[in-house]
Amino acid sequence: MNIQEAKFEYLLRLGDSSLIIGHRLSEWCGHGPILEEDIALINIALDFVGNATSILAYAGQTEGNGRDEDALAYLRSEREFRNLLITEQPNGDYANTIARQFLFDTYMFFLYEELKNSKDETLAAIAVKSHKEITYHLRHTTEWMYRLGDGTAESHERLQNGLNDLWMFTPEMFDMDEVDALLIKEGIVPDLNKVKASWEKRVKEVIAEATLKLPETTFKQKGSREGKHSEHLGFLLAEMQYVHRSFPDSKW
Repeated sequence: MNIQEAKFEYLLRLGDSSLIIGHRLSEWCGHGPILEEDIALINIALDFVGNATSILAYAGQTEGNGRDEDALAYLRSEREFRNLLITEQPNGDYANTIARQFLFDTYMFFLYEELKNSKDETLAAIAVKSHKEITYHLRHTTEWMYRLGDGTAESHERLQNGLNDLWMFTPEMFDMDEVDALLIKEGIVPDLNKVKASWEKRVKEVIAEATLKLPETTFKQKGSREGKHSEHLGFLLAEMQYVHRSFPDSKW
């Protein structure tokens, strides 16, 4: 594997995770618990899709095979996607969505904080812009962690259940392989061990302040690096890709 191939693979991991979580959040449109939160979630979804657009466009340029961001988003099969498994998990109830978003937003916050220092100028520029948005995302989900965790007995229980169910997907966020090794050596991406240390510290602090308990499970669910996903991604892609595949090459 050369640097170009490694960078393309890494960009797919970043872009796919943003795209899929953006689509998941868009499913809350018209279903939020309150009107203001309905709007907030959709705005966050748009931020993620915008981030995915920039990254996948750059991935297409890096690959050099003439595929743009639309081709990468809509014309790949399930096994070709590299998004983290946590991003494709169903929304569940509102507390479950908040638990998922908090865990993922915290990861994104510290990852993109490091990517701002990338020697790849294009990736660094995308990270600078995206980190401003992610800072808001994390503040938003953290506030809801406190509100639900230290709220009623039911909200506390639902949020704790969400954390317990999603915890097994968190170790995958910090897996590293040959792709990471090559790009770390070139100063293009950060060592995820540093990101993990910051993530763990922040997550533990918020969980404790929200009167919640850190999940005890040690089970790890992973596979997205090899294109192995849960059953949920296939259904998500069938919906997300339907219009583009039904009317190929259409101009809107």
